[in-house]
Amino acid sequence: MEFFRIRRDIPFMRHALVLNIISLMTFLAAVGFLATRGLHWSIEFTGGTVLEVAYPQAAEIERVRATVAKLGYEDPQVQNFGTSRDVMIRLPVKPGLGSTEQSQQVFAALKADSSTPGAGQAELRRVEFVGPQIGEELAIDGALALLFVIIGIVIYLAIRFEWKFAVAAIVANLHDVVIILGFFAAFGWEFSLTVLAAVLAVLGYSVNESVVIFDRIRETFRRKRGMSTREVIDHAITSTISRTIITHGCTEMMVVSMLIFGGPTLFHFALALTIGILFGIYSSVFVAAAVAMWLGLKREDLIKPIKKRDDGQPELP
Repeated sequence: MEFFRIRRDIPFMRHALVLNIISLMTFLAAVGFLATRGLHWSIEFTGGTVLEVAYPQAAEIERVRATVAKLGYEDPQVQNFGTSRDVMIRLPVKPGLGSTEQSQQVFAALKADSSTPGAGQAELRRVEFVGPQIGEELAIDGALALLFVIIGIVIYLAIRFEWKFAVAAIVANLHDVVIILGFFAAFGWEFSLTVLAAVLAVLGYSVNESVVIFDRIRETFRRKRGMSTREVIDHAITSTISRTIITHGCTEMMVVSMLIFGGPTLFHFALALTIGILFGIYSSVFVAAAVAMWLGLKREDLIKPIKKRDDGQPELP
């Protein structure tokens, strides 16, 4: 399906060097923010207190969140749990206060909040402390998951295409991941397990776009023998533009809808996806394809030449 077809190939690779220099600068800036500011880890990674509060009627999440924020907790995680009357509150560790003191302080503030309907009849169902040891294990498991995804992508692309494509795709994917993390470090956005899930999703999404372009490059090498590698790549990217606009446009509409209307619970998840999808499109075209070209990609890498017998006839398989 195509909305339009471009008759003349766009010379993307003509500007590859300049755009990749910009990418490198952006990448280094992201690494700098990660090194100097670090990530703002959520309590799943750092440890904290989890409260479950039951209200006699549907709880107003925004008012509950505002009440908790007034106690000095930045970006408290407040969400419905099970039903609209049950609320789960996640609190980070606060110096000088134990888990019991934290839960008592927050619950007392919630019951005293007259602006929330039924606050006086609220019931504290559960208090649980999440230790930093669990947070450390989650961080290690998350890093291992990211590593295994990268290894799997390299093996898949090396088998399906060629090792130059595998290297190019990993460079592009790491470019996307580091830039997402750089945004979160630069602006101090909270990095939670849902954001980690978004990062892993971006890895798969980005490599899918790269595979589409790589497949079209291989197909173009087969059909058009007189083209240079640069011309083949330009033709492959140009011929997939319509598909890219349809696929990524629809996906981005859904993600932006979550970003705008999903509320604080989905905000950072949708934000990571939004950044990742936009940079994933860019990196698949200008980073992955350019790196493959600079690694010396040629027709013989993807299409094995037909062997001939001594009499000049093609050798039968």
